[in-house]
Amino acid sequence: MPKRNLKQRIIDTSLVMFEKYGYHGVTVDQIVEETGTSKGGFYHNFKSKDELLYHIHDMFITYVLNRAKEAYHHCDSPVEKLCAIVLSFTKVFDLYKPHITVFYQESTYLKGEFQQEIHEKRDAYRKIILQVIREGQESGDFRPEVPAEITTMAIIGMVNWTYKWFKQDGELSIEKIAEIFNDLLVHALITEKGRDNAGTFKYLLKNQPVN
Repeated sequence: MPKRNLKQRIIDTSLVMFEKYGYHGVTVDQIVEETGTSKGGFYHNFKSKDELLYHIHDMFITYVLNRAKEAYHHCDSPVEKLCAIVLSFTKVFDLYKPHITVFYQESTYLKGEFQQEIHEKRDAYRKIILQVIREGQESGDFRPEVPAEITTMAIIGMVNWTYKWFKQDGELSIEKIAEIFNDLLVHALITEKGRDNAGTFKYLLKNQPVN
């Protein structure tokens, strides 16, 4: 296993401490002591504890945003794009589970520029999903009578709630959970034309009727 650099050690240590004691229950001195570094080492990597909290939030939000952009530009049909986005979105709860836990517990402490940057990335992510839904409706792949805005927020809400119940040692893998989410979404949205255009995600649709 590659040796973690100091920045990653500080992040890993603070994740454990923030989750256990809360953001305001932990000082820079305590993070430094627990990490086994100096204040100079901390401030070489982060200008403040607020920047550290921002960085924790930004890691997983940037991950899902980048994966969504890749899916949008590299997948062919709206069905494929949506399924790829939901897959990467769901997997983040396995890859970045501690970060997301701290995010939901401590996001109210993000202020000013840090809060704005996180908000802008979350909004950009929402807009990508919304665009995929609208394109699918325009192409005839998705049902036009379902409002795109509500569908987008329903997808985000459904997948976001995963952090409350997902267990890494549970019965279902994160990939299986993502497959179930996609199965639910695709069958709620897709038209017969969309089923024919589903490409690599036909396994979600095989032998399933489209109403």
